[in-house]
Amino acid sequence: MGTPRRRRSENARRLQVRVRSISYEGEYINAYEVVDPEGKRLPAFTAGAHVDLYFRDGRIRQYSLCNDPAERDRYVFGVQREAQGRGGSIAIFEKVHVGRILTISEPRNNFPLAEAARHHLLLAGGIGVTPMMAMVQELERRGADWTLHYCTRTPEKTAFREKLAPLARAGRVQLHHDLGVPADGLDIARLLKKPRPGTHLYYCGPPGFMAAAAKVCAHWPRGTVHFEHFSVPEAEVLDTDATPGDNRIGIGFQVKLASSGAVYDVPNDKSIVQVLREHGVEIATSCESGLCGTCRTRFLSGEPEHRDFVLDDEERQQFVMPCCARARSPVLVLDL
Repeated sequence: MGTPRRRRSENARRLQVRVRSISYEGEYINAYEVVDPEGKRLPAFTAGAHVDLYFRDGRIRQYSLCNDPAERDRYVFGVQREAQGRGGSIAIFEKVHVGRILTISEPRNNFPLAEAARHHLLLAGGIGVTPMMAMVQELERRGADWTLHYCTRTPEKTAFREKLAPLARAGRVQLHHDLGVPADGLDIARLLKKPRPGTHLYYCGPPGFMAAAAKVCAHWPRGTVHFEHFSVPEAEVLDTDATPGDNRIGIGFQVKLASSGAVYDVPNDKSIVQVLREHGVEIATSCESGLCGTCRTRFLSGEPEHRDFVLDDEERQQFVMPCCARARSPVLVLDL
């Protein structure tokens, strides 16, 4: 195997930061404030951005920044302890303390505010409020027109409740507690039934919340709906009994590199990224589940089967996420 060819995005700068404070923001929810160890300014970020947190065992997790994007001296991200999760949040709760040095990526944004919006309608479920916190502070500073609906099970499970209290009293934020019965919470269908002209919708939350919001806003004008998943919905199960060359969706296709003309088979049980790595072609990845956008790659021909949760309709005409994408066509040509 020859020397791996690395895409430029893989060389994205990592940052060393020190944990300056940890604050309790709700039941099993902490906010972690990190700063440059030498007191230097941190790279700028925009509302909706997130960072990758690199664990010593090789795991990578993404966390949205929730402080004011105007701040350059610190980043703040919220973490909810998930007993049934993949272990990242538990490790943070148990091992990350004030003074510890962490390695993170520079911020990147797959969930930005729409500059053309006349009204911003924010819809958050649970810990999905974290990117909304940065949006709220940005929109307030701009003097923009916005509303946040925040859905949680109980007041105790409502992250950043004290910070949002003044805005709730002013009518900007509406809190909805369903006490574990979704039907007793916010009527999302009614809220999103008639989109106001010039309104852009942003939503983020757990899988059930995301599915409910997507279903009832399907009729909104194209380009006015923005969302970010923080966990992967149940994946479609592929047919593992398919024979080679089967042309059904996501099964048995080839990927071709435009620069060299090399063609590789992508079997049903491997991703494009995995196959390319086996042949010495490295693509920068992070989540490898279609959530973070790190591996975004341009395709030149073929018909992708998109399985990410980042690209919008326009971007899907040009790009794929090879960590999770499959192909409807026999061959998918990548701009690599």
